[in-house]
Amino acid sequence: MKKFLIPLAILGVLGFIGLMLVLAAIVSYNGLVSRSQGVDKQWAQVQNVYQRRADLIPNLVATVSGAANFEKSTLTAITEARASVGKVTLNPNNAPTDAAQLAAFEKAQGQLSTALSRLLVVSEQYPDLKATAGFRDLQAQLEGTENRISVERERFNNAVQDYNTAIKSFPNLLYAGAMGFREKPYFTAVTGADKPPQVQFDFNHSPPAKP
Repeated sequence: MKKFLIPLAILGVLGFIGLMLVLAAIVSYNGLVSRSQGVDKQWAQVQNVYQRRADLIPNLVATVSGAANFEKSTLTAITEARASVGKVTLNPNNAPTDAAQLAAFEKAQGQLSTALSRLLVVSEQYPDLKATAGFRDLQAQLEGTENRISVERERFNNAVQDYNTAIKSFPNLLYAGAMGFREKPYFTAVTGADKPPQVQFDFNHSPPAKP
């Protein structure tokens, strides 16, 4: 009888260990899914705030273009930068897994940020424009949106860091790649973002002085 009990005990122990490993794998898998969904959710938030900024631009352009002698090249730069952003198509619901795609998205958004900064600097030369309620409201909304973009980008990077750490940690690293979990890229600091925009005025006449 003992000859049969020992093999059964061994099989029981092995079966228990196998069951624990399966349960651990299920828990790990669900954890990776949750983290991946967290990254996607934060990516959608990033897209939302960038879209909010893009939606403000037509009204901003319409407002400042009414100012006499306003620098036309600035308006052209913003219009072209906004159009360039529209050409970089990324899934709004799933975070990019291709670093090159995210870099292209960042570059286009960075060009738009630079154009907007330049416009606000140029606007300082137009006291009448700055005095209008419409312009002040748009400026406040843009500034608030830029702050929101910075916050959401940081939160996105935090979510990506949590996810990337998880797929590289033991035991997840043994099977994460086989189950389709790939490392996701981060947002990086835009080159020159710490420098103020260079402004060169191209209007033929000085802006009208405030009476």
